[in-house]
This record gives sequence, structure tokens and C-alpha cells, in this order.
Amino acid sequence: MLTEADIPQPPLDCRICPRLAAFLDEQRAAHPDWFNAPVPGWGDPNAWLCFVGLAPGLRGANRTGRPFTGDWAGDLLYDTLDKFGWSEGTYDARADDGYRLKGAYIANAVRCVPPQNKPTPAEITNCRPYFDTQLKALRNVRVLLALGLIAHQQVMKVYGLTLNHFKFAHGARHELPDGRVLVDSYHCSRYNTNTGRLTPEMFADIFRIAEAAR
Repeated sequence: MLTEADIPQPPLDCRICPRLAAFLDEQRAAHPDWFNAPVPGWGDPNAWLCFVGLAPGLRGANRTGRPFTGDWAGDLLYDTLDKFGWSEGTYDARADDGYRLKGAYIANAVRCVPPQNKPTPAEITNCRPYFDTQLKALRNVRVLLALGLIAHQQVMKVYGLTLNHFKFAHGARHELPDGRVLVDSYHCSRYNTNTGRLTPEMFADIFRIAEAAR
């Protein structure tokens, strides 16, 4: 059985990306009580399912230090996890709320909060080794669930695939070279849910596709 210590995490003092490092410096000055560092992956180290997000939200994971915790996207993600029985405890939007994932893990394509929630291509590339080593360590994962195009593309790059191999499409299922399955979803962001691009029912359907691919 794997433990949290078996899953490598990016260093909290990483400064590979000058723009992101400078932005974090600004946030530390403005909000010294926030996490304000590369956000580690989080969840069950023996998970069969790995969610791949975009990057920490400024007032969500960057504040709390836990992926999708403290913002709108997390409310929908964790509510859906609860409905499928892939969590235990009560989600209270705090890293110390005692909430746990069962069979699921969350990793972001980019570990530091980007300005306007938009990482540059170079920043995505710089963070890829951390994502790669984490996926290799999560050896029980059989399904990857990409939340958005950038997450999908990061998976493609880690597997050495060109973007023409698999087109991103909501609800699409792709067979990866090592036998894992990649499932695509629109990101569970406030914008996507407010505009109706992604409804709770549509998001639940993605979970069903992932479960069927297990």
C-alpha cells in the first residue's frame, strides 16, 4: 500500500517560472496567512482515478493549500465526489476539515497560481516533470480525468503523444499507451457552470464514464 510520502511533490520554494514566482511573492506580501506556494497533489495515494486540473485558484487552492478547496470549482467537484461515494467526511472548504478522498487523487497541470488563471506555455512545460513523476508514483491509477483542454494536453505531452492523437472533447474516452484510460471533461469552473456549458448532470455523466473505464 502506498502512503502520502510515496507520492513526490514539487518543492515549496520552486522558482523555475519567474512570472509565477513573482506573483506568489506579491500574494505573500498581501496575504501572509495564505498558503502561497506550489500546491501539492492531494487524495488517496492508492487511487484508481486521478483528476487532472489546470492550476490553483487564487482564493481557492492558493489560499488553502489543497486542490479545489475554497472556490466554486471545488464545490461542484466535491459535491459530485460525495454523490458517487468517492469521499468521506464533510467538505468545509478548509484544508483541515477532515475531508478525505477514497479511490481518487487530484493533481494539477500547473502547481502555482497564475495571474488571471492563465499559465503560459512555458510555465506548463516547466511543471510537466512534477506531473510526470507524480503519475508514475500513483501506480494504481487506471483512469485519468482531465478537467479542461490544458489538462488534456499535459497528459498528451507526458505520454509523448502529439495533440493529433486524441482530440479533446467533453465525454471523450482515450486509450493511453500504458493501458490507462483518459477521460475528458469541461472544467468545473464557475464560468462553465454559470454559462451552462457544464451542468451538474453533465459532470456526473463524466464520473459514470470514468467509473465504467475503471
